[in-house]
Amino acid sequence: MLYIGIDLGTSSVKLLLMKGNGEIVKIVTKEYPLYFPKPGWSEQNPEDWFLQTMEGLRELIKESDPSQIAGISFGGQMHGLVALDEKDEVIRPAILWNDGRTAKETAFLNEVIGKDTLSMYTANIAFAGFTAPKILWMREHEPEKFAKIRKIMLPKDYVAYRLSGSFSTDVSDASGTLLFDVKNRCWSKEMLEICGVEEQTLPELYESYEVTGNLRPEIADALGVSRQVKVIAGAGDNAAAAIGTGTIGDGMCNISLGTSGTIFISSDSFKADENNALHSFAHADGTYHLMGCMLSAASCNKWWSEEILNTKDYAAEQAGITKLGKNQVFYLPYLMGERSPHNNPDARAVFIGMSMDTTREDMTQAVLEGVIFGLRDSLEVARSLGMRIDRTRICGGGAKSPLWKKMAANILNLSVDELAAEEGPALGGAMLAAVGCGEYEDVKTAAKAIVRTAGTVEPEAGLAAAYEVKYQQFRKIYPAIKSLF
Repeated sequence: MLYIGIDLGTSSVKLLLMKGNGEIVKIVTKEYPLYFPKPGWSEQNPEDWFLQTMEGLRELIKESDPSQIAGISFGGQMHGLVALDEKDEVIRPAILWNDGRTAKETAFLNEVIGKDTLSMYTANIAFAGFTAPKILWMREHEPEKFAKIRKIMLPKDYVAYRLSGSFSTDVSDASGTLLFDVKNRCWSKEMLEICGVEEQTLPELYESYEVTGNLRPEIADALGVSRQVKVIAGAGDNAAAAIGTGTIGDGMCNISLGTSGTIFISSDSFKADENNALHSFAHADGTYHLMGCMLSAASCNKWWSEEILNTKDYAAEQAGITKLGKNQVFYLPYLMGERSPHNNPDARAVFIGMSMDTTREDMTQAVLEGVIFGLRDSLEVARSLGMRIDRTRICGGGAKSPLWKKMAANILNLSVDELAAEEGPALGGAMLAAVGCGEYEDVKTAAKAIVRTAGTVEPEAGLAAAYEVKYQQFRKIYPAIKSLF
């Protein structure tokens, strides 16, 4: 049978068609616009997601036997607020994960409700990108629209709703709303009361591998597939990527160098960082995970190369970089504020350490290193919790750069496993679909059968030691200039 994984990203939707044995048949990508109506705001039109997903599905399956398509599942950008009225019409553009308008609401939750209280209710504190602060912002600034809300969804779940009619979400994506009791895997009644939301306004909860319904008849007919095609809940993008990279089992680690950057550490049991520098979320395999999230990772390199250097030839820009561990230039990668571990939406990117002999290559190197140094900040928090992490898998667009992987291995001082098929959330979504349709007994079995590593980048003792010195310098910069933001 055939399974479809839909990765609803920030700039595009990626659709992947997979055979039951894990062989990837075809991949299609469709782009849609991103809007910045005010400084620090980030929005999208949910209709764009649906239209491009449908267009992508048609292209994805047109050369395959439609009768073989058994299930569809998802990975998707997290935290976004999609609000529907009583007619199921979108009330306002979706407010995205990287939107920074909710500083006041985030401060209210953390300082008035209190971080300890939030942690007790949800295992997490408020971050500007989370869904709950967006709800409070809408209640304060758009009360007439807020009053019309009858359904609140996350981005991938809106697409799933349009495809299946099932008003549902999964526990991994729900974990990023600050409305979800992670430890007990249910909506937090206390948080719903704080946000002025009734539970019936929120979707029904499922594990990521559970079936939520079938394609709507009109959707199945439009695509030319069976009306019995199952729709499986899916997962937030990072949890879906972790499934796609086989990051399953206690202490397994995955790094994603996408638009945002994450370090994802799976755990068989519930754990929470008492300082809340890391997120404590439900995993897509039925367990839990800790995650540090940087708002800008590969997007830093994209901004530097395309907007400042006016080039898209990333490989050429990296070709002249030779001074690993010796660069005197540092870069703080906070283009859109920062989440883990600083939780500061007002933080901004900074270059420091330039001199008359600083070169273009030094600046590019600093950008790449700054992203990995930022991930190291979160890794150190996990280590402080007693977690032993010796190696990591790596995915995302940045993982295509051999230089960046070498930096990761040596700055983090971890063995970095490269993947034979690096398709992140789209592959994870297809694997969840296969589990939901009974192709595999559980997610762990699917990952063992499908995910393969293709090599490992090992840290080099001398270079890792040099980068240790550089990291200790890097970690002093943000505290020193924090008051300037």
